[in-house]
Amino acid sequence: MEQTHHGIGIKVYTTATPPPEEDPTPLSSLPRLPPEAGRKRKVVAKGVQKTISKTSMLVNFLPTGTLLTFEMVLPSVYRHGDCSHVTTIMIYSLLCLCALSCFFFHFTDSFRGPDGTVYYGFVTPNGLALFKPGLKVESPKDDKYKVGLTDFVHAVMSVLVFVAIAFSDHRVTNCVFPGHEKEMDQVMEGFPLMVGIICSGLFLVFPKTRFGVGCMAA
Repeated sequence: MEQTHHGIGIKVYTTATPPPEEDPTPLSSLPRLPPEAGRKRKVVAKGVQKTISKTSMLVNFLPTGTLLTFEMVLPSVYRHGDCSHVTTIMIYSLLCLCALSCFFFHFTDSFRGPDGTVYYGFVTPNGLALFKPGLKVESPKDDKYKVGLTDFVHAVMSVLVFVAIAFSDHRVTNCVFPGHEKEMDQVMEGFPLMVGIICSGLFLVFPKTRFGVGCMAA
């Protein structure tokens, strides 16, 4: 008897990768932006980046609530775009109130009581005076809760930073300094940066230790 051995073979088929389709449109025929437009776009991008970096650096010295209040109230004061006598007085009043707020909040501090609640108060030569009297918690009398030179330096820096940010808005300068828009634009190109550099240097010499109402942590 004759035996036949049948072998099993496996054949692998490989698909050839098709060559990439060429773009029928030549690069030379695509529209190109003029070099002036590219340079203008770069200048605008650099200006936006500088503005964001300056603002983020300056905001660290401000009570956040004061800046937010100013940005919310200013459009309602300047809604018609007419710098009348009443509008100018309202802008002056808003600037003064916000500047006083920046100065005041740098003399506030907080501590955590035995129950875990955070209490806020006003720093005095004798220690921390709580905003709400009659609480069943003893306010700290440590030296770090007493008012000092650092508090006044931080308060003045905060006011300067607020003025730099507020006067960067054309709605403020148009009413406070009417007829001097071009001069104010030139001044405000370098004034916020100068204030930021000075305040940053003073901030290194006088580090922040207060965690008061609306003040950002260092």
